[in-house]
Amino acid sequence: MTMTVTRVLDADNYLGEGPIWSPEDQALWWINCEQPAALHRWSPDSGAHDSWPMPSRIGGFVPKAAGGLLVALADGLYDFDVESGAVTLRVAADQPAHIKLHECHCDRQGRFWIGAYDHHFPADRNAAGGAFHRLDGDRLTPVIDGIAVANGLAFSPDGRTMYAASTPSRKVEAFDLDPATGDISNRRTFLTLEPELKGHLDGATVDAEGGYWLTIVGVGQLRRYRPDGTLDRIVALPFSNPTKPAFGGPDMATLYVTSTKMAINSDAPGNDANGGLFALTPGEKGVAETPLAAG
Repeated sequence: MTMTVTRVLDADNYLGEGPIWSPEDQALWWINCEQPAALHRWSPDSGAHDSWPMPSRIGGFVPKAAGGLLVALADGLYDFDVESGAVTLRVAADQPAHIKLHECHCDRQGRFWIGAYDHHFPADRNAAGGAFHRLDGDRLTPVIDGIAVANGLAFSPDGRTMYAASTPSRKVEAFDLDPATGDISNRRTFLTLEPELKGHLDGATVDAEGGYWLTIVGVGQLRRYRPDGTLDRIVALPFSNPTKPAFGGPDMATLYVTSTKMAINSDAPGNDANGGLFALTPGEKGVAETPLAAG
């Protein structure tokens, strides 16, 4: 599908990830996981671009209902003060040093979920020591194990379906989510990438109609899947390494996409444009992110 895709900011990110639109300040927030680790904010209206360095690799963040952000650094969850830039440990991650927290979101009830990245992968193709966790009070509870590189995390508009993936598996799984308890059940395959596709699944979001938008890193694709898992469309992107989409803008009609300069299919068309922040208007509208309810 041909669609106008614009680079709105030459962010020069080594590993841009985790975009979230903030309705309060009408700005897009995202991270550069490493090289250097930083939190970013960009205002479409003013063009202002701010960034905050992080003390270690950052794997994601969420806004808090009480104000400020909860950021996921390599070794734990930290409360982040935007004004001072200070980070304060809230929950330490109980996992080996080579497993870093990565890929997080709040569900529609404001409950926090986060995955992990086993840094023994890809040197060890069987490495999958990470897990998706749910934050229960002051503890990260492992819920889905066997994760090499957590990606694809998203929640349906009604909050009753959770999507999650381990990138090397080449499939996204769906789970029934109990809104009251946070328990998941009925694990099933939602989609599987074609064997001949040279790219890899990465980050995702959903639109207000329940469509699941998935980036395919390495081949410059953005895909929309219907709620039943059937492929609805493929949007060809002018850069090869999209990492994660997020709806934003005053009417939630703009789809922003982060990217990475990592060497993935380095001869792919659009490789030189990687690292930027991009935007398109697909026709669907998004769902505002629910902030962290606890604290």
